[in-house]
Amino acid sequence: MLQMRGRYLLLFLGVQLVVMALLYREGYRKRVAYFLGIFCKGGTWTMPDGFPNASLPGDVYANLSLIARPPLPPEELPYCPEVSPFLGGPIRVTLPLGLTLEAVLRRNPYVTKGGRYHPPDCDATHKTAVIIPHRNREQHLKYLLYYLHPFLQRQQLSYGIYIIHQTESYTFNRAKLLNVGFKEAMKDEDWDCIFFHDVDLIPEDDRNIYTCDQFPKHVAVAMDKFGYKLPYKTYFGGVSALSPEQYMKMNGFPNNYWGWGGEDDDIAVRVALSGMVISRPSIQYGRYRMIKHGHDKGNEQNPKRFNLLAKTRRTWKQDAFSRWQWTLQKNCSILTPTNPKPNELPPHFTRSVCTFKASLYGRFSGNWILISNVKLQRTCVYV
Repeated sequence: MLQMRGRYLLLFLGVQLVVMALLYREGYRKRVAYFLGIFCKGGTWTMPDGFPNASLPGDVYANLSLIARPPLPPEELPYCPEVSPFLGGPIRVTLPLGLTLEAVLRRNPYVTKGGRYHPPDCDATHKTAVIIPHRNREQHLKYLLYYLHPFLQRQQLSYGIYIIHQTESYTFNRAKLLNVGFKEAMKDEDWDCIFFHDVDLIPEDDRNIYTCDQFPKHVAVAMDKFGYKLPYKTYFGGVSALSPEQYMKMNGFPNNYWGWGGEDDDIAVRVALSGMVISRPSIQYGRYRMIKHGHDKGNEQNPKRFNLLAKTRRTWKQDAFSRWQWTLQKNCSILTPTNPKPNELPPHFTRSVCTFKASLYGRFSGNWILISNVKLQRTCVYV
């Protein structure tokens, strides 16, 4: 009898070990959240403290399979929790070969026309716009969108992505494009927070939440380019976030930095001059991988950047977003252009983003002259 009981006990312990191994292999946290979600009948359930995170580092798309539209009308959805249950922590960043915008779209079925997303299973408590200045970086843009869409969805944000594309071959002006993007994005939606995002930076931890703080927020605090350290105390480059009120208080961004460098330091000075301080996430969370590249043609180092920066205290109230005007041509269609002009976005652009094409400057006798109106062409094309 004792021998028989011993066999049953060993068998029971063996089954337990097998079950525990399977749960561990498949991601204990994910499986428990899934089964509890079934019993919640469409409600939002948050993992209590003490449960292990998803495997680290992980696939940015791993938790999206848990997001499902409940059988409830939108007005009856519960509010999203303050901490999303879909966060997994560190993200494994690789650059897929042959990536297309169509592939990005297929991986993100809940993204709607113009790069807009609302959580299907809850009512988002934060609305964030992401503005990306762009020219001649089509491959970088594909990589960023491939990661940014699921990254934001795991945070249960209501968001929109805006690509501000500078046309022509003239010198690039990042800050001025950001001013254009802010004004046009705010026409679309009363956003709570605006993220200004370089096209070559991919976030590496989804706990780096894309919402605004009490003060202007510098988010890219740990880039691989700088050994995952802040290069200097007042650095404000790469990725930053402002509420509309903060943006207005600092009078927007400078318009006179043509070429690479200087505008992010000018913005940091504006933060201080307007009586605010720089906020930052933990260096553990604010990690970014930079896609390697050389200096672009038309975006060479600005030789005047230090002279301009020395004048910021005198010029920041006059050099403002409100001094520039532009016209807007809206073209939201399911059709795509068949013969794109040079330096324009790919001809088959999907619903992943909303794009603006901006003509900022003309050239005369070798010197830069202002064109009275910045011309914009807005394209919200989807398949």
